[in-house]
Amino acid sequence: MRKSLLALAIGCIALPFGLAAQSNVNLPQDKGPNSVNVSAYPADQQKNYKVFVDKCAKCHTIARPINTSMTKDEWSRYVKRMMHKPNSGISDTQGKAIFEFLAYDQEQRKDKNPKAFFKALSDEEIEKLKAGGN
Repeated sequence: MRKSLLALAIGCIALPFGLAAQSNVNLPQDKGPNSVNVSAYPADQQKNYKVFVDKCAKCHTIARPINTSMTKDEWSRYVKRMMHKPNSGISDTQGKAIFEFLAYDQEQRKDKNPKAFFKALSDEEIEKLKAGGN
C-alpha cells in the first residue's frame, strides 16, 4: 500500500513535466546528438551551455533542444515555459543564460543548416505521440 501511494505521488509530481525523459515519450529530436561542441563559441556562451546542460537535463534529454530549431521568440517562450515547470529550479539568471545559449546556437549552427534539425512539434503532435501514435 505504501509503495502504491509513493508511486502515485511520484506520478502526480512528474505529470506536469509531460515530456520528461522519464515519461517514456520519445520525440524524434531525442534520437539525435546529445551534445554540442562549443569549443569555438565565445567564453560566455560556453558558460551558458553548462547552465543549459545542467538545468535542462533534469526534465528531458539534452538532445531534444539541441536538435530542435526555433525562432528567437519561440526559444524565449519555451525557456519561460520550462522555468515555470514545478521543480525546474531555473532562476531568472539561469533562464537568461539558457535562452542566450539557445538563441546563439540557433544562429550559429542551426540557421546555417536548417534541414539538419527538427522544427518544434505542435501541442497536437506531442499529444499524438503521448497517446502512442508514433
